[in-house]
Amino acid sequence: MKRLFLIAFVLLTANGFAQNWTNNFEEAKATAAKENKNILLVFSGSDWCAPCIKLDKNVWQSAEFKTYAEGNLVLLRADFPKKKANVLPEELKNANLALAEKYNKEGFFPFVVVLDKTGKVIARKGYENQTAEKYIAELQALIK
Repeated sequence: MKRLFLIAFVLLTANGFAQNWTNNFEEAKATAAKENKNILLVFSGSDWCAPCIKLDKNVWQSAEFKTYAEGNLVLLRADFPKKKANVLPEELKNANLALAEKYNKEGFFPFVVVLDKTGKVIARKGYENQTAEKYIAELQALIK
């Protein structure tokens, strides 16, 4: 019985820190409008871009960022993988390219764009090797 309780507790705790990333821009805007939040749009190369992988590991996956994002952001990822094993469906690939054409014409990776609930750009941020706490503080300063 104790083991069952422990397993349930671990699963519930882990689920509490889960992030809800979407790859659908219209869905992100609808959620942002409903919840009165900004959209954090991340351009990444998840299987080839070393800074993208570091940003994911050091910031996006941190408990601090997950807590901050839950109350303040709608998370939207535009991924551009290169490995054949990670190829995206054509519709998603085209949607990501459209987002890049509008918000990341220079093609930087990783690149973070903060949008309001209508899709208007509030701030842009490139990669810096920093802690989650520092990244959150910089995001907050850019948003205000």
